[in-house]
Amino acid sequence: MAHVSFSPSTPLGDALVILGAAGIVIPVFARFRITPVIGFILVGLLVGPYGLGRHVADAPWLAFVTITDAQALAPFAEFGIILLLFSVGLELSFDRLWAMRKQVLGLGAAELLLAALALGVGLKLMGQSAAGSIGLGFALSMSSTALVLPIAGSTTPVGRAALAMLLFEDLALVPIIFLLGALAPRAEGAGWMELAQTLGYGALVVAVLMVFGRYLLPHLFAQAARTKSPELFLSASLLVVIVAALATAGVGLSPIVGALIAGLLIAETEYHTEVEGITAPFKGLALGVFLITVGMSIDLAAVARNWVMIIAATTGVVVVKAVVMAGILHLTGARRGVATEAGILMSSPSETTLIVLATASGASLIAPSTAQFWQTVTALGLTVTPLLAWAGRRLARRVDAAAQQGLELDEKSAPHAVIIGFGRVGQLVADMLKAHDKPYMGIDSDPDLIAGAVRQGYRATFGEASSSHMLERLGLDRANCVILTMDEPRTAQRLVKKLRTQYPDLPILARARDTVHAAAMYRAGATHAIPETLEATLQLSEAVLVELGVPMGFVIASIHEKRDEYREVIMHDGGLSEKPKLKSSTLRERAG
Repeated sequence: MAHVSFSPSTPLGDALVILGAAGIVIPVFARFRITPVIGFILVGLLVGPYGLGRHVADAPWLAFVTITDAQALAPFAEFGIILLLFSVGLELSFDRLWAMRKQVLGLGAAELLLAALALGVGLKLMGQSAAGSIGLGFALSMSSTALVLPIAGSTTPVGRAALAMLLFEDLALVPIIFLLGALAPRAEGAGWMELAQTLGYGALVVAVLMVFGRYLLPHLFAQAARTKSPELFLSASLLVVIVAALATAGVGLSPIVGALIAGLLIAETEYHTEVEGITAPFKGLALGVFLITVGMSIDLAAVARNWVMIIAATTGVVVVKAVVMAGILHLTGARRGVATEAGILMSSPSETTLIVLATASGASLIAPSTAQFWQTVTALGLTVTPLLAWAGRRLARRVDAAAQQGLELDEKSAPHAVIIGFGRVGQLVADMLKAHDKPYMGIDSDPDLIAGAVRQGYRATFGEASSSHMLERLGLDRANCVILTMDEPRTAQRLVKKLRTQYPDLPILARARDTVHAAAMYRAGATHAIPETLEATLQLSEAVLVELGVPMGFVIASIHEKRDEYREVIMHDGGLSEKPKLKSSTLRERAG
């Protein structure tokens, strides 16, 4: 029997460190509602060769909590990015991708070329050579697919804009690498023929993948599904991703192109939901490995020696890219808030920046020391990307709020209803108020939601309802009632307490999730709290009983009896002196 030994200086030891980091980082950072991106980068910084790893010689026990071979993690980090692009493909479709072609080829190309031009010109003015400025300009103009898409998603306005630009950057990576090779001092012009050959073979491979994928993948996943074996289904999914990535990498294209195509092909089958769910944990863990490698590449000693230049360079890149991207997005019709948030989110360098920097250095366009400096800038930029995302959201809200500062009620003295939370429930309430000519004003902290509501003709404004200034601007001293439709229970309870304190006589009608939440809202000071799940469940029960042949009289009596039981519970738990009115008919009876 073979003897298996465990040593901290083995890949198994490194795997133990990574899995331990994931087990600590994800729940801890989720507990404080902080993206685990920062946690993984900090772990890489701590356990890498520039962190605790440099002290292993003095304290050998540190080998058990450090990663000994940073280069060995590179394939796993690349696999994480491949799985990310695969998941993007699963969320897309060929129809949607075709509909995005103008954004990808127009917006994406404009963003990449203008950002590269602005950065390149700035570097040339600072003394960099022309060829080096081109290489650094293209390298630094890249944005991080691995970080931006998980933060922004692909369905929000910011996510859609980011996706278009990131797709073009990924497609442009190979031509950029060939361009830098052609600009090399010892290049003889053969690079252009090699580029044409690569693109030709690449187009052929993509066509073959699409043709065979459309016919073979449904049969492959159907056979895997018939076995009812999750392991086989997972193996089939990973097989498709790896084969497609290797096929495109084999002809010189980026493997992420193959991964994207594999995702698009599977998205056209009825198995895409199962594939997405079963591969998600692997994508998350592999991306965690990538983020750890980013942290491991940061040499804090080098940063300390050159911190002024590094911070200045990082700030310069972020500012230039944010201005260029936000300006292009705004000129192409994006709302100012969306342009602002997307521009700031995509302003840091990228993991592909490191590839282009290595290419530029290998082609002797930039000195090795220059490449190392910008690699540090890139690692620092990737580290602060979650902070840039947070700052972008905050600034976008202010921009949208400033754009709607002039929105007020037509008649300031007229009583009106204020709807706090303007999602589907809030808009339905507004529809009912409009149908009876009752004035209202809606408010929500989601700028995209408000922008869409205003386009549909609703009277709504962006703002944080917890702000006393915003409450005054809405004229709550003149309001005849406030309707809370927010979906965050604790936030709604705090707001009810605040409203009841500032406006003791104001009727407050609140949406509640269930009877427990309704009782809490009554204790906070709500005039009426309507538990939506209760009424929905009672209506469903009523339909079921009628369908099963129970006489309508008995059905109505049992529904009233059950509703009365819940009224009793809410009265007791909410500290009320009488049972609450849970149905509009009871209110009508009281009015009658």
